[in-house]
Amino acid sequence: MRILGIDPGLRNLGWGVIDTDGNRMSHVANGVCHGDGDTLSERLLAIHKALTAVFALYEPDAAAIEQTFVNKDGAGTLKLGQARGVALLVPAQAGLPVGEYAPNTIKKTVVGVGHADKRQVDHMVRLQLPGARIESPDAADALAIALCHAYLGRSGDRLAHAVGRAMVGEARVKRGVA
Repeated sequence: MRILGIDPGLRNLGWGVIDTDGNRMSHVANGVCHGDGDTLSERLLAIHKALTAVFALYEPDAAAIEQTFVNKDGAGTLKLGQARGVALLVPAQAGLPVGEYAPNTIKKTVVGVGHADKRQVDHMVRLQLPGARIESPDAADALAIALCHAYLGRSGDRLAHAVGRAMVGEARVKRGVA
């Protein structure tokens, strides 16, 4: 399975692509989509075009994105939310499922500590994806998001499958089939 991780940002949107095969994960590519332009709409359009090109080039099977947290700067949070909306739109246009993870969940999954700093995240991503040449801290964060989805998304898929089997079994019991 090929997973694209997205670290939303209005000026710099990080992205990272990994391949998974069972428990094995490998680095494919990473980079940054730059929100160039003088106006908000120009920056959002630039991010959309660049992320759409990443999707076309790497053809991921799934995508994952960091959830937005609200901080003291309401206007900044709103702008980040708009960039995140574009980042959600692109995989939706491709018909892909999107996993959404809180920043602390990503850090705890990849680093082992929910309040890890950027250096720790970068270090652990490099350990888990040997040989990866990481373009920027935003790209490292995006790779961490992809890794988080690889770890947690699989368990979520197994849980959904188990719940589905249980519901089928319950329906059979109610019908007197089982």
